[in-house]
Amino acid sequence: MYPLLPLANAAREQGHEVLYAVDREFLELARNQGFTAIEAGMPIWEAFNQANAKHGTAEFKREMLRQTAVDAFGSILPRKFAQDLTPVLEREKPDLVVFELINPGAGIAAMQAGIPVVCHGFGKMDETLVPEAMQDRFLEYVNELGISVPNGHHYGLGSPYIDVFPPSMQDLDYLSDVHRIPLRPVPFAEPGELPGWVIERAKPLVYLTFGTAFANQEVLEKAIAGLSGLDADVLVATGPLVEPSALPDVPDNVHVLPWVPQADLLAHADLAVHHGGAGTTVAAMARGVPQLILPQGADQFRNAELVENSGLGARLVGEQFTADATAELTAKLLRDSHPAVAKVAAEIAAMPAPDEVVPALVELAG
Repeated sequence: MYPLLPLANAAREQGHEVLYAVDREFLELARNQGFTAIEAGMPIWEAFNQANAKHGTAEFKREMLRQTAVDAFGSILPRKFAQDLTPVLEREKPDLVVFELINPGAGIAAMQAGIPVVCHGFGKMDETLVPEAMQDRFLEYVNELGISVPNGHHYGLGSPYIDVFPPSMQDLDYLSDVHRIPLRPVPFAEPGELPGWVIERAKPLVYLTFGTAFANQEVLEKAIAGLSGLDADVLVATGPLVEPSALPDVPDNVHVLPWVPQADLLAHADLAVHHGGAGTTVAAMARGVPQLILPQGADQFRNAELVENSGLGARLVGEQFTADATAELTAKLLRDSHPAVAKVAAEIAAMPAPDEVVPALVELAG
C-alpha cells in the first residue's frame, strides 16, 4: 500500500481520477488520504488462516510460514482479488490498472477485461524473489483461465514494470525484456507528530521496528536488550501485534510507542534496526540511514543479504541474533562511516519523481 501512494497522489494532483481497491484493513487509510476506495481481496492474516486450514490448522504457526505464504500469495489472494475486481472493472471501466507485484490478481482481472496494466515493484526483482512453489500455484490459476504469462515474469504478467529500486542494486538484466519505468521511492508516513525529544536530543537516535506482521514480544525484548546499553536514544515502534505495556521495565534511554510516522522519523535516525521488510529497507536507503536487519521471514532474508553485501549495514540471521551480537553490531554501525549509504541515497534522489512518471502512465493508458 505505502509504496504506491506517492504515485497515486501525483496522478490525482495532475487531474486524474484514482480508484483504490484494497482489503478492508487499508480502506480507512486510503479514504483518509482523500481517495475513493473500495474493498477487494482480504487481509493477509485472513489469507494465511485459510492457507493453514488446508494443512489441518486454523492458527498461524511460524514454522509453517513458507508453506503458508506459498498458498496465500500463490493462490488464495490472487483468486480473491481477481474475483472481487472483475465486476468493479466492468462497472468503472478504468483506463489503466496499476497492480502491486505480489498482487497479480488485480492484473489478471484487468487483462481479462482488456484494460492496460502496469506492475508496481517494491524491491530487487530477480529470479529469487518469488519462490518456485509459489509461482507453480499461481501458474495453476492462470492456466485455468487460459492466460499465458512470460516465463520468469509470472507475477509481473510481462507488463510494464515500475521500478522503485536503485539501479546500481537492481538486476537490470532480469528486467531487460520488460518495459522498465524507474520511479523514485518516496517514503510515506501517515500523518502524525514525532515526540519532541527526537528533534531536540543530544545523543544518536536508533529506530527499532519489526513492522506490522512480524513483531512479537520475544524478538522485541531481545533487540531492546541489545540496544539498551548504547550511549544513544532508542525509539521502539511495537506495531499492532504488541502492546507497549507488554514491554515493562525498559531502560531510560529506550522509548516505546505503538506507532510512529516512520518516513518522518527516518529523517532524524542515525541507525535503523528492523526486520528487513521491503518498504522499511528502501525507505532507510532513501533517507541515507545505515541498517541492521534482523530478518524473520518472507523476502526479509534476501533484503538483509543485499544490505550487507552493498555496504549499507549488517544483518543477524537466526541464531546469530542475540542481545550481545545486537549490541556489538549496533555500536560498530554507529561508530563507523558508511560511504555506500550516502551514495545510494544520492542515486535514489536522482531517480524520476512520481509527478514525472505519471505522464508515462497516461501514454500507456492510450
